[in-house]
Amino acid sequence: MTLFTAAVATVLSALLAGTVMIAIHRFATRDLMKEVTADGGRVAHQLEHDDVGRPMVEHHDRYLQVVDHKGVVVAATPQLRGKPVMAAFTPDHHNISSAVVCGGVFPPGQCNIVVAQSAYRGGNDWTVYSSSPGVPPYVEPWLAATVIGAAAVMAVAITTLGHRVATASLRPVNAIRAELDEITESSPERRVPLPASQDEIHDLAASANRTLARLQAAMRQQRSFTSDASHELRTPIAAIRAEVEDALHAPGETSVPALGATVLNSLDRLEAVVGDLLTIAKMEAGRQVEREPIDLAEFVTGECARRPRSSRTFEYELEPGVVVIGDRVRLSRLLTNLIDNAERHAAGTVTFRVRHEPAPKRDFRRFPNGIATLEVIDDGPGIDPDKRELIFQRFARLDTARDREAGGTGLGLPIARQIAEAHGGTLRAEDCDRGTRFVLRLPRC
Repeated sequence: MTLFTAAVATVLSALLAGTVMIAIHRFATRDLMKEVTADGGRVAHQLEHDDVGRPMVEHHDRYLQVVDHKGVVVAATPQLRGKPVMAAFTPDHHNISSAVVCGGVFPPGQCNIVVAQSAYRGGNDWTVYSSSPGVPPYVEPWLAATVIGAAAVMAVAITTLGHRVATASLRPVNAIRAELDEITESSPERRVPLPASQDEIHDLAASANRTLARLQAAMRQQRSFTSDASHELRTPIAAIRAEVEDALHAPGETSVPALGATVLNSLDRLEAVVGDLLTIAKMEAGRQVEREPIDLAEFVTGECARRPRSSRTFEYELEPGVVVIGDRVRLSRLLTNLIDNAERHAAGTVTFRVRHEPAPKRDFRRFPNGIATLEVIDDGPGIDPDKRELIFQRFARLDTARDREAGGTGLGLPIARQIAEAHGGTLRAEDCDRGTRFVLRLPRC
């Protein structure tokens, strides 16, 4: 940034210096032209009144010639005596003309401003030529040195100021970087400092803090999930160990079928937990969701027909033609989890409802074609309203009839919600006259 500032400052200073020198040069040239014209005009006036005085000019670098009507030089300044006319042009109809003449009667390599003026004498038009060396581009050495020096000082000042501004601007970035270097897994609660200025760096720090907060929440969730998963896996393993150790200590009191049945029950639970953990891992890996049209009414009846005969009664209130676009395998897993949960806790009946709902204005972009709604309702003990979100946490347990003794791994409902969200929908537990009502809402196609 400092190098860029220096380059820009140098270019701009050079342009400014050049512009100032050009302006001064033009002003000096115009002023010199007036002086040369005035010198020639004075001599022309004296010539018309027959009173040409000496000296003809007051400056040693001014040249002057008086040319009669025949083109003969009749008077000249000392530098031009005995030399031909300094210019070939004559005054125009305004009785005055000017031009820049190089060489000729002037020293080699020198260009002069020449002004030609008419003088009426003896009934004829005479011509007075006055001239002076042109103004050099630098005008005066001291002036050029002053302008160039001022431009250099300005470039250095701008560069220094740019360096200080860049340093001051990046100081909060260095503080943010230093704090990020100090934040580790052992101190995830730390946050980067927020600059006092409300600028882009402040926004960067705020974004970094939000990211750190999400990472901290994810780490906390991962630790909690790891702890809960370890506990869930340890329970069936401990049960298997206890049964095997009892069998080894008292082989005569334990039969192989009894031991096998007990161990298999624990292995089934262990397999269910591991399977659900693998499902969650695959979903969090962001695997692509398959897309195909699915009629929810036909989908529900088909899934229920494939299930083993249940002691619960299934009732249906299905609106035909409610179609969604989704992954049939994942939606089947979602519905299976809801049905398993309902069967475990229902007193006798599980009700399925499928219908179409218009999307509210706030959700119109999310559900442009309306909402496809699927409800799974059981007539069990229900869930307290303040605990309806808790059941969607992994390995969550409620101090109600819905506990571990009812079966399940504690991962079914979290998996079902993840599948719903992967399809752009929602899954919630909502109010019901009796029991529990799970409502799945998906975009209708």
